[in-house]
Amino acid sequence: MSARASTPPGRLIWDLPVRIFHWALVLAVLGSWITHKLDAFAWHVWFGYSVLVLTSTRIVWGFVGPRHARFASFVRSPASITRHVRSLFGADTADRYPGHNPLGALMVLTFLALLTLQAGAGLFANDDIANTGPLYGYVSDATSDTLARVHKLFAKLLWFAVWTHVAAVFAYLLVRRVNLIGPMLTGRKTDPWLTPADEIAGSQLWRAVLIAAGCAAILYCVIVTAPEPSLILF
Repeated sequence: MSARASTPPGRLIWDLPVRIFHWALVLAVLGSWITHKLDAFAWHVWFGYSVLVLTSTRIVWGFVGPRHARFASFVRSPASITRHVRSLFGADTADRYPGHNPLGALMVLTFLALLTLQAGAGLFANDDIANTGPLYGYVSDATSDTLARVHKLFAKLLWFAVWTHVAAVFAYLLVRRVNLIGPMLTGRKTDPWLTPADEIAGSQLWRAVLIAAGCAAILYCVIVTAPEPSLILF
């Protein structure tokens, strides 16, 4: 079999850590929601930890990962976002981007901000019954109550962002005939206009694993050294 025949179709755009982050975060958010509905607080906390480790790893990866994973390659100005939106309703072919387009980039930043703030607030929050976040001991009861409200508010905003994202993905598929799901599974895009210069050389998985381990270790140290709550809720 020739080398050409054994090579997967398309060009490698999304590295493996980005793809793992994406789908692991889907599972972590879904797990957080399910455990909240089931009042399984201990599991809910663990899913929150997972969200924080994933988002912090992705933020670091946005500076040291392969080209299309880096913020510098996809964060664009409001003018660029507006121009891209207009192109979607104008010419037959919208603006072309090997990695995230401006709307996709905006969604990435939105998710990272919402998830980090929502999960971070949960560390200090309480449920007005008997459960408190692992960092509850650092704040007053009033501050914890405020952060609990922030936690709930950002949960609602997060679900709005999730459904907006899902709707956009299917709109691209049905209207523009652009499949955004497949490349996030395989890492490869098959657009004919992509060139060898658009392709990344590899995933650098070992580096992502070290970053994730470091983020998890930092979170662990913060949690185990936190003071005991001054008040137990009943």
